[in-house]
Amino acid sequence: MLRVKCILIKVRHSACCLVCCGSCTLALLLFIFKVQSQLSSWVQMFLNTVLVVLTDLVAWLLGNNMFRKHFHLLLSAVVMFGPALSLWVSQHSVFAKKSHFLYRMFLRSGWGWTCIFVGAFVFLLSFSIRRSLALSLRHLSRLGVACGLWLAFCKLLDLLDNATGNCYEPLVAEPRVTPAQPLLVLREGESKSECLKAGMLWRGYDVSQDVFLLCLCCLLLVEETAVFGPYLSLGGFSDAPLRILFLFCVLLLALWIFLLLCLLAYFPQFPTQLLGGALGCLSWRGLYKVWYCLEPSWYCPGNPGLGLLNTKTRSAEAGNLHLKKVHFNEQQN
Repeated sequence: MLRVKCILIKVRHSACCLVCCGSCTLALLLFIFKVQSQLSSWVQMFLNTVLVVLTDLVAWLLGNNMFRKHFHLLLSAVVMFGPALSLWVSQHSVFAKKSHFLYRMFLRSGWGWTCIFVGAFVFLLSFSIRRSLALSLRHLSRLGVACGLWLAFCKLLDLLDNATGNCYEPLVAEPRVTPAQPLLVLREGESKSECLKAGMLWRGYDVSQDVFLLCLCCLLLVEETAVFGPYLSLGGFSDAPLRILFLFCVLLLALWIFLLLCLLAYFPQFPTQLLGGALGCLSWRGLYKVWYCLEPSWYCPGNPGLGLLNTKTRSAEAGNLHLKKVHFNEQQN
């Protein structure tokens, strides 16, 4: 009987210990979860603060009038003096190979990347302000016009190269044929595609389409994202997705400038690259400084930010009108 009582006391004591341990463990887990939730909120607050500060700073820079007025001059100076970097760069670098990942992934589809990020930013910004699909599509039509202009110029440049170029066959067949080889035989009646497919050389009036594309994309990115700074200064609402998308556009702009410097430094072709940069700047000026400055209509989408940067004044006018109506009704009552 005494042994049974001892066993019951031990069982009761063990049960009490288990209950105490379980309650302590549960309390500890609750404390850990609480600390973790507080830590995650602090981390989220810190990341959100960094995002806001960074986007405000970059938006202020891109929206600055001095930067917008002189960015094309800076880009022109890069195209003109960029080939001088070939004196200092190493030809054994990974960027000296046209098969590099950045060239294959971004340069060959540069216009697609630009349209994806800029189009998403323009649509999200305009639709979040006005909630008008027609207005958002009108602002997106600027990208469509620029895309059509780019395709037309690429087709014209290809036609010009085919019309003014000639096919040359090396006099002595060697495994490697360089463009500087003097002993060449003219082959008439060959097109550019047939000439290059046969392993021969084609020499014509060439304009660098890569430099043309990069210059046009850089100028377009600056014009379309510059509206974000004045919008924030007017007190416009901007959540995290819009700010993150804006930063992606800025990173894409930095990538295009970096690839432009790589092309000028590692693959210098001064006359053709200079013509490509000049054509990109002229296309930007014709679109954003001449055509889009006209009144918005069925043939003109208007400048970036047109109809979007007066949200604060309109809301203030609506609020003042509402207060006047309330005050007038109170006076009548």
